[in-house]
Amino acid sequence: MASISAAIPALPRKYHAASIWALYVIGLCPAAWYFYQAATGGLGFNPVKEFEHLLGIWALRLIIATLAITPLRDLFGINWVRYRRALGLLAFYYVLMHFSVYLLLDLQLNFAAVGGDIARRPYITIGFAALLCLIPLAVTSNNWSIRKMGQGWIRLHKVVYLIAIGGAIHYVLAVKSVTSGPFAHIALIGILVAYRLFRRPLLNWKRGRRQPAQLAR
Repeated sequence: MASISAAIPALPRKYHAASIWALYVIGLCPAAWYFYQAATGGLGFNPVKEFEHLLGIWALRLIIATLAITPLRDLFGINWVRYRRALGLLAFYYVLMHFSVYLLLDLQLNFAAVGGDIARRPYITIGFAALLCLIPLAVTSNNWSIRKMGQGWIRLHKVVYLIAIGGAIHYVLAVKSVTSGPFAHIALIGILVAYRLFRRPLLNWKRGRRQPAQLAR
């Protein structure tokens, strides 16, 4: 496991800030590409629905990437924690774009229809709840909030696990089938959320193995 982190060259600290901004730019490229495709007829006979669907998939992928940061560090020594905030904010932006396409282009600001969908269609209810839960996480994703909220910030941001589960359920109910795409997303989210339940015992076990090795030296 240690060999994996050793095989990845460390980025010099002076490039950290630039690499985070580069992640934001790269992360928004799929949205820009799909918008171009939708505007030029490249997304099939129902470009609005397809655009909305693709944005939702990318939101889920970015949530998965955010959740993967901790096990990558714990299990393989790959420390990409500095990118976690950017990944989380990108996930929020994609969820917001996903909902905006639904509101503006699909239902054309028909708020009565939106309210009806939220009340009667479970997958939209769950998706809307996930969006509402993401808002305080996005608003507090800054150093000032971390300093002011202390341990409360950590407790608040654990809501991301519920958001991830809600996002997976929203996806499955929306496509009405568990094919390879939805199944892969659900499986990854299930593994990454379940990892948190076993993380402390696993880290204690790793520390226990390391101590005899150090004493043997």
